[in-house]
Amino acid sequence: MSEVKARADQSRDKKAALGQDLNLEEFSRQGGDWAYDPEYQQFTTEERQHLLKAGVELTDAEHAGTFLQADAKVVHCRASHSGVEVLPITEAVQRYDWVSDYLWRLVAVDADKYTAQAELELDNGYFTRVLPGVRLAQPVESCLYLRTDLFAQYVHNLVIVEPGAQLHIITGCTTHPSVRSGLHVGVSEFYVRAGGQLTFTMVHNWAQDVHVRPRTGVWVEEGGTFISNYILLKPVKTVQTYPTVTLAGSGAVARLNSILIAHPGSEIDIGGRVILQAPHTRAEVIARSLTVGGKCISRGHLIGQAPEIKAHLECRGLILSPTGIIYAIPELEGQVAGVDMSHEAAVGKIAAEEVEYLMARGLDEDEAISTIVRGFLKVKIEGLPPALEEEMEQAVQETGKGL
Repeated sequence: MSEVKARADQSRDKKAALGQDLNLEEFSRQGGDWAYDPEYQQFTTEERQHLLKAGVELTDAEHAGTFLQADAKVVHCRASHSGVEVLPITEAVQRYDWVSDYLWRLVAVDADKYTAQAELELDNGYFTRVLPGVRLAQPVESCLYLRTDLFAQYVHNLVIVEPGAQLHIITGCTTHPSVRSGLHVGVSEFYVRAGGQLTFTMVHNWAQDVHVRPRTGVWVEEGGTFISNYILLKPVKTVQTYPTVTLAGSGAVARLNSILIAHPGSEIDIGGRVILQAPHTRAEVIARSLTVGGKCISRGHLIGQAPEIKAHLECRGLILSPTGIIYAIPELEGQVAGVDMSHEAAVGKIAAEEVEYLMARGLDEDEAISTIVRGFLKVKIEGLPPALEEEMEQAVQETGKGL
């Protein structure tokens, strides 16, 4: 395991160096002194509506657990099902001696200056564990919230899905409506034990001058499944993330889906690596990126280390602005005989004949473009709150207007 991690860290560092570097001293460590809020009483109507755009419903109803951190303060944390534990990571470390053994195993603390700073300046983060055999029908909702302008938030998240268990986490990361800039560094380590299933849906709805640096590692054992859904539809200054998933047990499966819109002034550097370490493992990485003036780098890397594995990588980009830029960088690396890996990469524009075809059938130009964009970005994601699905639909329609 250590050799795999070291190799992944070295490769990730090389790629991460291509992204925009930041001066951490430009950000503040003075966040708000927010009180713990068991009933979500402190949130205004404006905040609630804004949080809904990131899929955060501010209710314990229909959730197996909930967690909300504003700046450095945990303002809400609750487990609503007997088969799941939801705790602030600092409390979990104090309660269980073994929790520390899981930290910094999948993401190296010295991978880059952001991971090092997360260790030195840790605010908090969430610990979520599903007990063996427990299959949760309702999701756990978590929210990492920048509520103070220019604040630098450092979190470390740990998720453990025990053997035969099933969990869906919906994480909404966003800012207060008045916040324009800041930094979010999130280290996440996920362990999926034998026969377990983890679906992790992350929705980013930041402000236009916010910088985001997630650092994620995933370990999947025999017969386990990891599904990642990443959604970014609104403006942000920079995002740089490159999660690494290791399929360590026979029959393990990983699916990574991302839906991105790069707005003017945004630089999005996103990707994913899957290491197929055991026989009969399967992986699929699908990225849909669309630019209306921003820069998007879409990376994917599949590493086949065992025979009888099957993996596919698909990077598709759509340019809707003369100032937009998309880089698609697919990589396949087979290290033994008997691997089956493929990739497909395409970057293009909306064809005039497609728009004309739909207009001939009664749609106006905006409606025709929105229909094409909606079809391009369509990646089925199960279990999203209705309010978030409506927000995604509206964002897609707005993107097509006037193009």
